[in-house]
Amino acid sequence: MLSIDQIRRDPDAIRQALEARGEAGSIDQLLQLDGQRRQAITQADDLRSQRNRVSREVGLARSEGEEPSPQVIEEMRRVGDEIQRLEQEAQDLEQQTNTILLDLPNLPLPDVPPGEGEEDNVEVRRWGDVPAFDFTPLPHWDLGEQLGIIDFQRGVKLSGSRFFTMFGAGAKLERALISWMLDLHTREHGYTEVMLPLIVKQESLVGSGNLPKFAENLYRDEEDDLWLIPTAEAPLTNLHRDEILAPDTLPLDYVAYTPCFRREKAAAGRDTRGIKRVHQFDKVEMYKLVPPDDSEDALQRLLADAEDVCRRLELPYRVIQLCAGDLGFPSAKTYDIEAWAAGCREWARSQLLLQLHRLPGPPQPHPLPCRPGSAAPTGPHVKRLRPGPAPGGHRHPGKLSAGRRLGGSPRGPAPLHRLRRNHGLAPALTAANREGMPPAHSRSPSTSPVMPLSSSWIAAAPSGWSPLMCSGVMEM
Repeated sequence: MLSIDQIRRDPDAIRQALEARGEAGSIDQLLQLDGQRRQAITQADDLRSQRNRVSREVGLARSEGEEPSPQVIEEMRRVGDEIQRLEQEAQDLEQQTNTILLDLPNLPLPDVPPGEGEEDNVEVRRWGDVPAFDFTPLPHWDLGEQLGIIDFQRGVKLSGSRFFTMFGAGAKLERALISWMLDLHTREHGYTEVMLPLIVKQESLVGSGNLPKFAENLYRDEEDDLWLIPTAEAPLTNLHRDEILAPDTLPLDYVAYTPCFRREKAAAGRDTRGIKRVHQFDKVEMYKLVPPDDSEDALQRLLADAEDVCRRLELPYRVIQLCAGDLGFPSAKTYDIEAWAAGCREWARSQLLLQLHRLPGPPQPHPLPCRPGSAAPTGPHVKRLRPGPAPGGHRHPGKLSAGRRLGGSPRGPAPLHRLRRNHGLAPALTAANREGMPPAHSRSPSTSPVMPLSSSWIAAAPSGWSPLMCSGVMEM
């Protein structure tokens, strides 16, 4: 949440920043409500001073044997009632102010490119060569079912639209990639693994910026007022909420795997085929808590760690910096890493998304009270940086067919062969080629043959239905 102090000090700069994002904002109304709230607080304080002064005078008079007049007693009763009215008015105005503040997006940093939408985003760099084939690669919704590793109809039967099931080597590879990413980030990139609850309280989602704006896209248990997490960012953002962190404890680098849950109300009619936009998906998230001066360096380190995953998987990708008008609601600076999806013949946006959240306001002294979402924090503003999926939780399965050979068996990079061996996938991947095999939904799962792929397996498959990588920094 933006700081009301910053808005009060420089409202014109806030208006300009919101306009750069294409947001009108409600700055005038916000300042009016804030002024009324402060006036009510001042009036209540003045009346308290008056009441205290009269109370001292009455006490002194009684010590000398004099009783206050009925007029004085009645006046003090009236003053008490007016104080209560002003306190309630100030409380109501503060609630209205916070409602508007929670609806304001973050402000773009000065180096964010100007622009209104996706067409104004800036390509920073590319890595790898887009593969060329003398055949037409299949999209993952065809190839996955032909290989018997993804079953859409049974997912719909179990849970409804935008759900799917995975079998055999497909399920094993999902699990193997999760383990590999966690091992990579903990052993080589210096992160500490965290296991998190998948259900959080409302205040956690307010602290992470998901509520109240995106309530319709979240799953909720209304009886207990608990919410399924849309991403590991929500619990990670609140992990140290209301704690005092000594300066020498920073930075804190976390990585967490969680299933993620989103209702996708805002994505109706978009990416309806396959598993590009679903209600439940797996994600590995990196997250950093850093001092403000280290924020940009932390962003670049996270970007490098995310790119390292793509390079080791030998996935051609490009890094895109989003323009101001295309930034997500909580983001002040965003990089997308887009991997090439041959089956869909497109750059798959937001396989990895980097976002730098920077709340306006002056730096605060340490030690650090970590209070996400506070309108008037008593310590450093909470800021975070996160690569992850774009709103809607893209999984980018299109690369499932990126390297399929003429003979029907996908090929893949050396790291995935090692993954296959190290995680027990080899037996499932040594059967004969199943080109022309009937779709998975026409066979019983109990009798489905194992994954048929040869020792030179796996082209885009891992990039296609691998867990997403997400990263975050909370700047303290």
